[in-house]
Amino acid sequence: MSFLPRPLDLINKAIGTAGLTITRNISYGPAARDKIDIYRPTNATGPLPVIVFFYGGSWQFGHRADYQFMAALLARRGFVVAVPDYRLYPQVKFPDFLADCAAATAFVINNAAQHGGNAQEIFLIGHSAGAYNAVMLALAPQFLNDAGSSPDHLAGVVGISGPYDFLPLRDPIIKDIFSPPADIALTQPISYARDSAPPLLLLHGGKDTTVLPRNTTALGAKLRHVGGVVETKIYPKLSHIDIILTVLPLFTWRAPVFPGIFAFLAACVAGEYARNGSEMTAPVID
Repeated sequence: MSFLPRPLDLINKAIGTAGLTITRNISYGPAARDKIDIYRPTNATGPLPVIVFFYGGSWQFGHRADYQFMAALLARRGFVVAVPDYRLYPQVKFPDFLADCAAATAFVINNAAQHGGNAQEIFLIGHSAGAYNAVMLALAPQFLNDAGSSPDHLAGVVGISGPYDFLPLRDPIIKDIFSPPADIALTQPISYARDSAPPLLLLHGGKDTTVLPRNTTALGAKLRHVGGVVETKIYPKLSHIDIILTVLPLFTWRAPVFPGIFAFLAACVAGEYARNGSEMTAPVID
């Protein structure tokens, strides 16, 4: 047994939670992992935009406490931030983890005001498998509909290094996670691309060998083809993990990932994404 701290523990300690109010272990469903932590700036006034952050881990690993650093960094920029856990493989397979994510999102929408949040400004952000979860909730209405909500309640979605178009399945565990659906294409976010989806910002590292960048470029192209609002950005020098590390103060010089995200969120809040008939207009996010 190792007693050395994990890198995530060191990162969380370095970032800290000073100036934030945290409400932990809130139940959003009946399962043991149906818990959520909510962070907000202690001295903030007025309702704030809300972010639900979904972590990755190949739908097999992860815990909300490991991503305290991300929640703290986002909350300090003036957001209420919710980080839910969701059931993982082998306890569950597709689509049960999406049902959990939808239930967590619906809970946040319904309870945003109690934590100083604005229920009209709900954003989903996810990394890797968490990006898959966030984007699926935005594109496939049935998941939020089944949870008593709707993608129409989402102001925008940010996917970071997400798998959106990853057939054929090759890894035996991933095959088991996503099998046996009646139609395997129904497990893919790209299959649900639609013009009425919330605005999406898709980010990826060009050196990502865990989730290939073509997932982002393919989904972006499909959304543009059907008339959706999407911005994509590939950072040529970043890997699957690098892109998350750039949010840390010591690594922001590597790429403007956080500035791009905050510019997108601000554009959504300002109403700069507008529908005019069947066409959408959007600012350029870099």
